[in-house]
Amino acid sequence: MRLRIVLALLLLLRAAGAAASGLPLNLKGVPTLAPMLSQVTPAVVNISVITRSPMEDNPLFSDPLFRRFFNIPDRPSREQSAGSGVIVDRARGYVLTNHHVISNAQEVVVTLKDRRVLKAKLVGTDAGTDIAVLKIEAPSLAELKFGDSDAMNVGDFVVAIGNPFGIGQTVTSGIVSAMGRTGLGIEGYEDFIQTDASINPGNSGGALVNLAGELIGINTAILGPSGSSAGIGFAVPSNMVRAVMEQIIRFGEVRRGRVGVVTQDMTHELAQSLAAGSAEGAVVVQIEPGSPAEKAGLKPRDVVTGINGKPVRGSADLRNRMGLVPVGEEVELRVLRGKQALGLRLRIAELFTMTAIPGEAVPQLAGVRVSNIEPGMPAYGMAEGAIVTRIDPKSPGAQTGLRAGDVLYGVNRSRVRSVAELLASLRKAERPLQIFLLRGDSRLTLTLR
Repeated sequence: MRLRIVLALLLLLRAAGAAASGLPLNLKGVPTLAPMLSQVTPAVVNISVITRSPMEDNPLFSDPLFRRFFNIPDRPSREQSAGSGVIVDRARGYVLTNHHVISNAQEVVVTLKDRRVLKAKLVGTDAGTDIAVLKIEAPSLAELKFGDSDAMNVGDFVVAIGNPFGIGQTVTSGIVSAMGRTGLGIEGYEDFIQTDASINPGNSGGALVNLAGELIGINTAILGPSGSSAGIGFAVPSNMVRAVMEQIIRFGEVRRGRVGVVTQDMTHELAQSLAAGSAEGAVVVQIEPGSPAEKAGLKPRDVVTGINGKPVRGSADLRNRMGLVPVGEEVELRVLRGKQALGLRLRIAELFTMTAIPGEAVPQLAGVRVSNIEPGMPAYGMAEGAIVTRIDPKSPGAQTGLRAGDVLYGVNRSRVRSVAELLASLRKAERPLQIFLLRGDSRLTLTLR
């Protein structure tokens, strides 16, 4: 009798715990995620990407006599890699994945959970956020609904679904470890959800979902010494993903514009000196003359605290949000100037086209061309140095890590303010070279050996 009472109490406690957690119970009365996953997992797909072998780029391998002499098969060799994706629109067949999963792909094949194999068409991709959109055509597709990533908090339970190591669909669970992770150098626009749910190679492009079965992130990267899960994984938040997807579907790309402002994070010291009541926000440091920021009325020492009704946590947060606003559209900024709260409207302008400027070749950086910073360029009036106008993607200079738009302002211990000073410093500098550059709001150092 006592045993029955104890068992009954245990079952009641277990049921109460499940009810408190909002989880359903299985036949044995144990909390389970199985019902939610049965609805979600059909929308998560495996992605196989077929790319050319590097040997195909060598013209010698196009010669039939050469191929026959070295016994190379006529059919070119192909390389295959695996990743994951998420169906988010079953009616139109749109599938989300990572840019790095499908980059340089000749063919993309999507395998559904029910083992149907479909060829996918690339709609568009955005390297800045590492998001790509594919399109498939098939009846009876599942789909995963978007959740609100801004509503997630540290400690919320999450589930990662993907295809790790190509072994097949796998589900792992964990919690949100951190929100708004930036400065990792993984992507150009970073606002990651960090999780301890196991994410491994092959999970890229897969789903991070909440316990309601809503998509709150696209799994993108891991941080670990072995290249495998170390309990630190990162996902692009769903609100960012959705904005990127909408632009890719509409334009085939993300059309980022120009704002013309340099900002920094708010600190307690700055908050005190600016008489700001909060340590959150982006502090305006510089305004580009003639830029949208100047036309909107922004001034140095202003604190941007909100954009389009949503709070701004810091400089990277402001940059991320601005980077998702299409060219020509207006945004409403909440600004604190001293103790005065202001509302300003800013219209995003087109980016300055660097490739229209011939630039001057740099012998020490083969394939790189630079120019002095002229009126109308994004960095004009805000930085001194030589700006990279173009880089030949197949040149040695492309391997240095430089990008068009970088402002080079130092070589080793020499300050550089113009193209002439850059070339002179490089001529007399000894290797290894340390090149100091400004990229957007970030100051970086490249070492060339």
